[in-house]
Amino acid sequence: MFWKVLGAIVLVWLVFVLLGWIIKGLFWMITIGVIAVGIYILYKAMTSDSKESQHR
Repeated sequence: MFWKVLGAIVLVWLVFVLLGWIIKGLFWMITIGVIAVGIYILYKAMTSDSKESQHR
C-alpha cells in the first residue's frame, strides 16, 4: 500500500514537472510569435501608408 501511494505521488509530480516544462516552452514560442506578428503589422502599416501618399 505504501509503495502504491508513493508511486502515485511520484507520478503526479512527474506530470506537473512535464506540464510546467511544456508551458514554459510554449510561453516563449508564443511571445516570439506575438513580437513577430507585431513587427509584421507595423511594417505593413508603414509601407501601405507611404504607398497611399504616393498615389495622391
